[in-house]
Amino acid sequence: MKRRVVLVDDHGLFLAGVRAELGDAVDVVGEAQAVADAVPLIKELDPDVVLLDVHLPDGSGDAIINAVAPERPGVKFLALSVSDAAEDVIAVIRAGARGYVTKTIDADELAAAIERVAHGDAVFSPRLAGFVLDAFRAGVEVAGDADLNELTPREREVLQLIARGYMYKEIAARLHLSVKTIESHVSSVLRKLQLSTRHELTRWATQHRLV
Repeated sequence: MKRRVVLVDDHGLFLAGVRAELGDAVDVVGEAQAVADAVPLIKELDPDVVLLDVHLPDGSGDAIINAVAPERPGVKFLALSVSDAAEDVIAVIRAGARGYVTKTIDADELAAAIERVAHGDAVFSPRLAGFVLDAFRAGVEVAGDADLNELTPREREVLQLIARGYMYKEIAARLHLSVKTIESHVSSVLRKLQLSTRHELTRWATQHRLV
């Protein structure tokens, strides 16, 4: 039985290439090129695996995982990206992705990776192993942090974007929310973490390896 797969990438030509390369190995049931389109599509289709890029025009791959996972816990996520930056790898792994491979992977290896992830295995490009180990060690520390666990997935996402230097208007545009809503999330984060300024938020996020 073929695995049902949704592809998420903002480059149409790349999507077509992946679909062609995978051929009959999987059943591609849907495609999306933005977070706003991907989230409802994945919830509707409930695929076995989502193959997603980590950088999209309106957000990131981890935003998709955070939005989908609570409602579709059976869906597995495999990041496929040109980026091999540690922060990108760590972000999606913390969000719950089962693997991360780079776009240099060949078709047979990608099909095998999808199958392994569907079975619940973890799959990573060899040179990313060190990043993954670091993320695991950091994840153990973060998972035990009562303050961080008080934050909702959306609040964590806003916190990360604030710490990366985005302004409220930019965050609102990326997440398709109003500036007022972003301000509300920031106020809630400040209250829960008992902080008072944006600078303190950034320092806190850095200390907890969220950026």
